[in-house]
Amino acid sequence: MVTLPYADAVSDHAAQAETASPGGAPARGASIGDVARLAGVSATTVSRVSTGVGVVRESTRRRVLDAMRTLGYTPNHAARALRYGSFGTIGVIAHQLGRTGESRTVESVVAAARREGYGVTLVDVESPTSDQVDAAVQRLTHRSIDGLVIIRAETATPATLQLPAHLPVAVSDSRFVGHHPAVGPDQTAGTREAVEHLLSLGHRTVHHVTGPAGSGPATLRAAGWRAALAAAGRSAPEPLPGDWSAASGHAAGLALPPDATAVFCANDETAAGLVAALDARGLRVPQDVSVVGFDDIPLAGFLRPALTTVRQDFARVGEELVHLLVRQVAGEELADHRVVVPAPLVVRASTAPPPAA
Repeated sequence: MVTLPYADAVSDHAAQAETASPGGAPARGASIGDVARLAGVSATTVSRVSTGVGVVRESTRRRVLDAMRTLGYTPNHAARALRYGSFGTIGVIAHQLGRTGESRTVESVVAAARREGYGVTLVDVESPTSDQVDAAVQRLTHRSIDGLVIIRAETATPATLQLPAHLPVAVSDSRFVGHHPAVGPDQTAGTREAVEHLLSLGHRTVHHVTGPAGSGPATLRAAGWRAALAAAGRSAPEPLPGDWSAASGHAAGLALPPDATAVFCANDETAAGLVAALDARGLRVPQDVSVVGFDDIPLAGFLRPALTTVRQDFARVGEELVHLLVRQVAGEELADHRVVVPAPLVVRASTAPPPAA
């Protein structure tokens, strides 16, 4: 790992902010030295407060921030980049932060970036089209970033996504393997393990509630479900549509055929809705129907019954994404590098052998 050494004090000249005089000519603004003198601390302490790197007592931090506000001081990040060769900021593009995968991955990226001495600038695109992702890239690259993390590109492809040359990039999307350094959970292996677990309990086949159409992870999980059934010589029932929400799982549970004894849901929220619908129909989980989810959200172990699910290690994904960026900033070439994070099955109380005929 490489940690950028920008916690050192920057010179008054490099950190100086420019303000306009009444006549329009540039005038010297408050410097890091001015803030240090007013707060009664060293320039290094002011630098640590402004960058968020290093340990500073809370009382000291408040005193420095008060001095910054009093003097109207703003750190000159462009000058810092000239001095150290880095802006100390990572750009992150995500889509629909309300979704578990996106929000938890962003959270882990922010935590990992902080440990490496970086701040994070986040853009949440409204729609996962190529144009929207390209626009988000342009907005971020104009804000002085050292590298870019794309959590989910969705409909964008390596051919359509326009990225600045030489910008370090790490993507949590398997479609970019071989084009940009990529990190992602082993969706296929996790899904296969879930289906094989249900079949090993004696279920004749496994039904599936999907994620939204067009979603990369949903497509991988659906394909893995079909492949696992085919490998076992079992037919795949018609999948029930979902959209990651508990509401879609509830609708699927109400529509589940009466002969279904096992269901693999594309995520845990969907599984929770499905379990509620089965209960409303008078069906017991797992005595009548076994249910498996995907993600292992914190709530999964506290549902009743506790949910068997495929665990995604979101913290590891975020750490690996930041690690790939830091290595590129340090000069490594990683264009075709891929990190696959294991996604193991966690067996709990929601799965059991099928009811006797």
